[in-house]
Amino acid sequence: MRKAASIALSKVPEVTLVFWIIKIAATTLGETGGDSVTMTLNWGYLVGTALFLAVLVVLVVFQIVAKKFHPFLYWATIVASTTFGTTMADFADRSLGIGGSSLLLLCLLAALGLWYWSLGSISVDTVSTPKAEAFYWVAITFSQTLGTALGDWTAGSTGLGYEGGALVFAAGLAAVAAAYYWTNASRVLLFWAAFILTRPLGATVGDFLDKPVGDGGLAWSRPLASAVIAAFILACLLLLPQRAGRHPAQSGTAA
Repeated sequence: MRKAASIALSKVPEVTLVFWIIKIAATTLGETGGDSVTMTLNWGYLVGTALFLAVLVVLVVFQIVAKKFHPFLYWATIVASTTFGTTMADFADRSLGIGGSSLLLLCLLAALGLWYWSLGSISVDTVSTPKAEAFYWVAITFSQTLGTALGDWTAGSTGLGYEGGALVFAAGLAAVAAAYYWTNASRVLLFWAAFILTRPLGATVGDFLDKPVGDGGLAWSRPLASAVIAAFILACLLLLPQRAGRHPAQSGTAA
């Protein structure tokens, strides 16, 4: 009984293979969805950024005030964060001329550092209080924006293209997975490394799907690609239900 009482539910799903499959799909949707609004609809990066920021803030508020884990709400918030990350990174790069990958990395590290200093852990297993959730979503948003900028830089500035960029980030994720299974590296560190790497992977895959053939893409319609990816995520959530993660309610365990 005492052991059962010491367990509380997290507001984050269990980190399983299904979690990572949906995360990669969500980041790809963020890329194609963001580009659909800013480029296909021609609303521009500033309007797109403002729109998705508003959606993200509303969803984060709902997520924080929710009494328990809701899969559809959680993943809608993830999609909003990755879509905002897409438009924000594009706005900074293409409208303001600010590359920003190094600055975004510093912002992410600062957010994680402040979270650790304030609560003693940056493990997602402890995301069950409003304060922890606030830190979590700030870190998530910085990581999504960083991933977009990193993906664009890798595909466009290194000469690797979208396919090459996707392979680089897929290899990085494979290395993280190998470290998870065959080393004693910090699981918290590996989670955040994987979370960051899935974003540029999704960005490069999304760009590969919708960019012109002459630019190394497949020239798919952005709205169509977004609809297909959204349908895939919905099918995953319906067919492969996710449960809330669990953690020690009085956990003082650091990262």
